Amino acid sequence: MAFEPDTASIATASGKPKAFGKNPGVRLLLGLAGFIVTVAFTFLGLLAITFFIGRVVPIDPVLAVVGDRAPRAVYEAARLQMGLDQPLVVQFFHYVANVLTGDLGTSVSTGKLVADDLKRVFPATLEMATLGIIIGVLLGVPMGVYAASRQGSAVDQIIRVVGLLGYAIPAFWLGLVGLALFYARLKWVGGPGRLDIFYDGLVPPVTGLLLIDSLIAGETEIFFNAIWHLALPASVLGFFSLAYIARMTRSFMLDQLAQEYVTTARVKGVSERLVIWRHAFRPILVPLITVIGLSYAGLLEGSVMIETIFSWPGIGNYLTTALLNADMNAVLGATLVIGAVFIGINKISDVLYRVLDPRAR
Repeated sequence: MAFEPDTASIATASGKPKAFGKNPGVRLLLGLAGFIVTVAFTFLGLLAITFFIGRVVPIDPVLAVVGDRAPRAVYEAARLQMGLDQPLVVQFFHYVANVLTGDLGTSVSTGKLVADDLKRVFPATLEMATLGIIIGVLLGVPMGVYAASRQGSAVDQIIRVVGLLGYAIPAFWLGLVGLALFYARLKWVGGPGRLDIFYDGLVPPVTGLLLIDSLIAGETEIFFNAIWHLALPASVLGFFSLAYIARMTRSFMLDQLAQEYVTTARVKGVSERLVIWRHAFRPILVPLITVIGLSYAGLLEGSVMIETIFSWPGIGNYLTTALLNADMNAVLGATLVIGAVFIGINKISDVLYRVLDPRAR
């Protein structure tokens, strides 16, 4: 009879076996690799969508460069120089290679590299959207929690109406009304633009965020002037964010307040404040972070109308100008940056989801 080694004894002779998949370091590397692959494929899909949409729109990028009165020979020479005579697949691979090296082309509108233009305009959008989401979170979360804890009350009805108005009111209308009332009539806030014209160019750009750069330069007067101009557009964005966050927070809280453990805590005599904020609010933090992340990404990509109304020199205004001038390099570059930011915020939300909820690991 052939000798068969006792593999179980051998495996356990020096202790418990360590499975490959249970090694924390291996799990971390696999998770990181999966994260990188997911982001890479998502970004590649974004590149493909932006590229092919840019090729099917009824805008001739060659005419945008040479003009509609250029001779045929000049038109063909520009078309060859731009590589538009090659098959779409070849053009796409060239486009991907250029993007990966940071080359988004040259803007017809400004005559500068699109990448440099986006570095200049994106901080303005980031500043406005960040203040807007801060307003939305600081007001929307408490409003949603209070509405859920007072379900059916007059305050609950008012908060629900505010949430509905955030979905129903057009952004351009609210922006125009805000300018007419708070700027033109009451003089409570600054008008269009990021600064009063006599302050323009006095603060050297370091981060591109005017509030931070003015403090770095020690220009407190410019700092408060920037807040004066930022208050209204950020508040308009904050209102729409507030409406969405308050509505979702209320929905999450109502679901938690109906759970048995909340009823048990109340029966045991736990104070209502602790029941709401410790027992009911903590479990909704995970989905609430996802809601806030999506709302923030929506503000970054959906500020086109607000920036146009307030003459805000951000990426939304830049994108609008590029569309009007048939500047496809600028349009594709701005769309790509907005999409990349959206992907990044979603991935950060996923990471926070796993950090706060061990069940998702």
